Amino acid sequence: MAPDRTLRADDRDRRGAGPTFTDARCSLAEKSFDIVIVGAGPGGYVAAIKAGQLGYKVACIEDDALGGVCLNWGCIPTKALLESAAMISHLAHAKDFGIEVGEVKSDLGQAVKRSRKISDKLAKGVGYLFKKNKVEHIPGRGRMAGKGKVEVTDKDGKKSILKAEHVILATGSRPRSLPFLKIDHDRVWDSTDAMLAESPPKTLAVIGAGAIGCEYADVYAAFGTEVTIIEVADRILPVEDADVSAQVEKSFRKRGMKVMAGARVEKADVGKKGVTLTVKSAKGKEEKIEVERVLSAVGRAPNVEELGLEDSGVELTEHGFIRVDRRMRTSAKGIYAIGDVAGPPLLAHKGSHEGIACVEGIHGDEHAGIDYDNIPACTYCHPEVASVGLTEEQAREQGYDIEVGTFPWSANGRALTAGDSEGFLKIIRDKKYSELLGAHIVGPHATELISEFVVGRHLETTVEEMDRAIHPHPTLSEAVGEAALASLGHAIHI
Repeated sequence: MAPDRTLRADDRDRRGAGPTFTDARCSLAEKSFDIVIVGAGPGGYVAAIKAGQLGYKVACIEDDALGGVCLNWGCIPTKALLESAAMISHLAHAKDFGIEVGEVKSDLGQAVKRSRKISDKLAKGVGYLFKKNKVEHIPGRGRMAGKGKVEVTDKDGKKSILKAEHVILATGSRPRSLPFLKIDHDRVWDSTDAMLAESPPKTLAVIGAGAIGCEYADVYAAFGTEVTIIEVADRILPVEDADVSAQVEKSFRKRGMKVMAGARVEKADVGKKGVTLTVKSAKGKEEKIEVERVLSAVGRAPNVEELGLEDSGVELTEHGFIRVDRRMRTSAKGIYAIGDVAGPPLLAHKGSHEGIACVEGIHGDEHAGIDYDNIPACTYCHPEVASVGLTEEQAREQGYDIEVGTFPWSANGRALTAGDSEGFLKIIRDKKYSELLGAHIVGPHATELISEFVVGRHLETTVEEMDRAIHPHPTLSEAVGEAALASLGHAIHI
């Protein structure tokens, strides 16, 4: 049972002055904390801030920039690049809006520079929030060193020990390599390499058509690269609804990208000037593809090495993630895990909410936890993709008697005025109770609109209630109500 951490005003004032030591010469090794967090990504830094708000004495260990991969090398800078890609696309159609812009020239290096500025600004913001909430940032790499102890190694190799009753592991994940195609950061890129390129290659093969692969395919195609997407599953974005995957593939092909779904890379020859891939198609035909660069986007591996897990009694799952319960507790008392290292889905917002739930559990909240059935998934390519809940296929497999409603953006006035009417909204409802089983959006601002469905599902809203909530006109959000009506069999505007 977690101790009662409700602090009196005088306790907060005393703790707010920082740690006090009887010997001014004492070292970092002698510091003790209530909670030590290893990793300052979207899970770790949010957990640290939450713990600070609840009055705990907190340390967060991070050897890189605060914010982790997401803020520095993933979510934020990639979205900045995707905005640049979208701007190129918009300018190509400026004449349709009555605007003459002349020849449009793209500059990937400048787009990358802008993305870095945004990330740096937000990383500094995390540092400010640490100070505001009295979280101590400990630069270095952390590993378990016995019960209630974390060993920290700084950039100079100096080691020290932090003591804590609770240790939260938030070490994240890293890109995987294919066994026969190692990421060399030259001809074979990982997502970070693709983010930092100063100029686009003439040709690029993207292996893996999940969210990361599709987003980078979008960026490089916009900047003039000839892109080939190779996906071993039978469709791109394979975890999304099949209709959504089909719409995105149609859009990508229209933009000149080559999409090879149900295809497997059998062999790769990496040379000084490029890479030759031997790809077997779904029909068993072999094809050689020569490209300047390859982006390996085949998934991510949890960072569990050199954390002292085995000696601490922390168990892993069969897939190599840290095994946790609903309150993020591992098999070892006092050790918790959150975010990517604790298993899929590997999403920043999932890690952040796990961080909050973990700390609330430590604080004694018996109801702390995550609703893993209601985590939205977002892909920020163009057209955007967002979803929550079950796909149509999953709903049928689970035995639901369903009705599906689809509303196209081509029937939405706001989408038409914006010149962005590609795609649709799709709702899967249970006929028995009219429960919103799943929602899928492909098209303009999908990643913003999905939150309405997330809130609806969280409040156990029926599809009728989604429609009866008045949506302003003219807006994209009107399509939410229309899709709800479509699932009931009586949409108004189609």
